[in-house]
Amino acid sequence: MFNLFNDTVVAGTASTEIQCSNEKLFEFIGNQLLTNYPRWSPEVRELEQLTPGSITQGTLCRQVRVDQGNQSESTFKVVIFNPTSRICFEGVSNPFRCDYVLETTDQNATRISFTFELLRLELYMRPFEKLIRFAVQDGSERTVRNIRKLIEAEHEGQEKPQPSS
Repeated sequence: MFNLFNDTVVAGTASTEIQCSNEKLFEFIGNQLLTNYPRWSPEVRELEQLTPGSITQGTLCRQVRVDQGNQSESTFKVVIFNPTSRICFEGVSNPFRCDYVLETTDQNATRISFTFELLRLELYMRPFEKLIRFAVQDGSERTVRNIRKLIEAEHEGQEKPQPSS
C-alpha cells in the first residue's frame, strides 16, 4: 500500500558538448580520475586509490565527500572502463552509480553524458525524495558544466603563445 520496501532509484542526467577529442576528454576523466575528480566535484575532499596500478575496470577507490555540510565516506569500484568512450563506477559501501559516456559529435568535439544514480533511498530519506531528486539533478548538471569549464580552460592555456626569450 505505501510501497515502503521497494528500492527507489533517484537519478540525474546531464550532457554537454566539449570542444576536444574523445581521447583528451577520457584522459581527463578516466586515466586522470584521481587528480581531476576532486577538481570537477569539489565536494570530494579526499580521494585515494585502494588497488595498485593504473585506473582500469576493477579499480577500487575511497572518497570522503562533504555534501550540504554532511560528511560521508564511501568506497567505489570502476565497473566499466572503455578508453575514449565510457567510465562508470559504483558504490561498494553505498548504493550509487556514476556513469560518464563520451560520443564524438564532430572532428573536434565530444558530447559527454553524465548520469548519477542513488540506487536506494533509506526509509528515513523517502519523505525528502522530491528534494533529493532536485539536488541529484542539479549536481549532475553542475558536474558536466565543471568538466567543460576545466577542459576549456586547459585548452585555452595550451593555445596561448609562449613568450620568447
